[in-house]
Amino acid sequence: MSVYQSNNLNEKESSRTLSLIVDNEPGTLARVIGLFSGRGYNIESLTVTEVDDRRHLSRISLVTRGTSMTIEQIKSHLSRLVPVHLVRDLTLEGPFIECELALIKLVAKGVDRVEALRIADTFRAKTLDVTLSSFVFELTGRPHKIDAFIGLMQSLGDTEISRTGVSAISRGSETETKILEKIKVN
Repeated sequence: MSVYQSNNLNEKESSRTLSLIVDNEPGTLARVIGLFSGRGYNIESLTVTEVDDRRHLSRISLVTRGTSMTIEQIKSHLSRLVPVHLVRDLTLEGPFIECELALIKLVAKGVDRVEALRIADTFRAKTLDVTLSSFVFELTGRPHKIDAFIGLMQSLGDTEISRTGVSAISRGSETETKILEKIKVN
């Protein structure tokens, strides 16, 4: 919840996945994050990667939470930042795919090791490392799938977790290619 909470306290907050096309240059990510921290908004997940090396453009996939008014404020502020060329709310635009990668280390003994392998097989997790007392699993998928897997692993022993954050893209045949072509090469 933002420190500048809207007057409509009855509206529930929802999770929203935003996709931004930004200049790939030093300071861009700091400006985006600064916008969130300066206004008291939270970022639940953040990934960044270059998507056009000729134009030096990157995509930021960002998950945040808020009321519809708060999200509209966030989108409006983001679209006014100089290094931001495009802000899309994938949650509102229609069907989209979100995926995340997680590495989960489990320290377990005895029957818990057998159960861990059974659960990993059910979730289609890949076993990356095995010792006499531990496993490291790799799992990709929707965040709720990863949350469920982690919860089960935590019930079996000591865990250590590393997650990449959500990457997201809209479904269907439309792309941002025409929009990217309009952006001048730096």
